[in-house]
Amino acid sequence: MFPATGEHVIAARDDNRRTVDEAAALGAPCVILVAGGLPQFARPGSTPSKDIVGARKMIEDGIAELLAYARQARMPLALEPLHPMYAADRAAVNTLAQALDIADRLDPGGTALGVAVDVYHTWWDPELYASIARAGRAKRLIAYHVCDWLVPTKDMLNDRGMMGDGVVDLRRIRNAVEDAGYTGLIEAEIFSDYWWAQPIDRVLETCVERYRTVV
Repeated sequence: MFPATGEHVIAARDDNRRTVDEAAALGAPCVILVAGGLPQFARPGSTPSKDIVGARKMIEDGIAELLAYARQARMPLALEPLHPMYAADRAAVNTLAQALDIADRLDPGGTALGVAVDVYHTWWDPELYASIARAGRAKRLIAYHVCDWLVPTKDMLNDRGMMGDGVVDLRRIRNAVEDAGYTGLIEAEIFSDYWWAQPIDRVLETCVERYRTVV
């Protein structure tokens, strides 16, 4: 998370660099960036702010600095846009087009800064399919996450649905991602108090079955 003020700017920079170092040591394929919202939420202790435009400037400046560090480690960065409900506290980057604009400005013509597509955060976006195609043309599709959006959603963070239990057109989005050239892993990312409480064998069996039938 990038936004911060005062002495907390250095702490944010160091945390993000440490993440790159740890990812490189683990042999991870990329570092996914959850960019942060308003400074006091992204970095506790920072000055309270309602300036989301300023927060987005901090995000872009922070990514630019981290990108130079990540290039030295040969570690790709994947900027993940989050649903607008998280704009204040988790990510002020909220659409795939917004993430791609940042990547184009900071890494023109390159692949050191890409994007992560998470259906939970992007399914609602009227520009989603055009943005996926754009990401494919620019070779910026680095990661793809699936789950589902439940109606009603009882908790913003921890009530994601198992694939097939909600309203996301998972097959259509997967087809779009693969048509755009994505050949990487499909990660089931289900933040869910319900599923975390289930026996692990049931969770895995259900993930496999749903992957085969609805993803």
